[in-house]
Amino acid sequence: MTECVLRADDLGKAYRIHDSAGSRFLSWCGVSTSHSEERWVLRHVSLSVARGEAVGIVGQNGAGKSTLLKLITGTTSPTEGRVVASGRIAAILELGLGFLPELTGRENAKHALRLMGLGAAQTESLMPEVEDFAEIGDYFDRPIRIYSSGMQVRVAFAVVTAFRPEVLIIDEALSVGDAYFQHKSFERIRKFQQEGTSLLIVSHDRTAIQALCNRAVLLEAGRVVRDGDPSEIMDYYNALIAEKEATTVREGRHASGRVQVSSGSGEAQVETIGLFDASGLATEHVNVGDAIELRIDVAVHAPIPRLVLGYMIKDRVGLPVYGTNTH
Repeated sequence: MTECVLRADDLGKAYRIHDSAGSRFLSWCGVSTSHSEERWVLRHVSLSVARGEAVGIVGQNGAGKSTLLKLITGTTSPTEGRVVASGRIAAILELGLGFLPELTGRENAKHALRLMGLGAAQTESLMPEVEDFAEIGDYFDRPIRIYSSGMQVRVAFAVVTAFRPEVLIIDEALSVGDAYFQHKSFERIRKFQQEGTSLLIVSHDRTAIQALCNRAVLLEAGRVVRDGDPSEIMDYYNALIAEKEATTVREGRHASGRVQVSSGSGEAQVETIGLFDASGLATEHVNVGDAIELRIDVAVHAPIPRLVLGYMIKDRVGLPVYGTNTH
């Protein structure tokens, strides 16, 4: 049985909204007051993460993703439930969180490593590694306040990954960096995972979730609504977003056994789709350079001023390879 390194049991977080400063002050003194409202942002959330497993946390804005990560890292305390973790947890929750603008990148890096529990000698020994990975040149010895957002995330990621943690948490921060640094960071993340680090990744990027994660958890209104295969979870997540545009979400099972989620208003529906070779015969296997034809039968149930048909080809893990449309 795979060892569990992180477990959240029935987590919940509520905040009190007071209608006056006096009511807030009384609550700080432990005095109960009726002039406040309790608002739950997270409720009855349970999940476990095994050693070396990568779990994506997805959901719309306000779903409770960042609150969940703050509870896991101990940045804030749960109103109910508990978090059990074994080993060191490292996290990039917000860009530049904890950095002091007047201190240099080097000084902030030392300060952050000391707060993470490292001794003075160990912190000094890690400085060359942090400076080398961040690759910001002379700016490493200049104040953080003159850094771009990309430079801040370089230093933050270099600090958090200066040593291999048991659990690494990333909350959308890498989306700020340039393509080169994103690639470099993902390589370090994969190396850590191969050595046994567990990952928790919050992202709206379908490609990142499917490329890095074994599982994905979908949060909606502060609760877990789905937990499973990243491709299936991202399909359902996108369908939920489409549902806000007065479309209907439908779920079925494909002939391959995979869960298939579709959404739309129903004015036009794809009935059949297939690939055909140069002889007009249906095929599922295509070689490089082969001439093929994609045939799609669409049933139109209502007048559509301009019908646009699009398609996308994905690889075996569901990552986009090529797509186009008739627009």
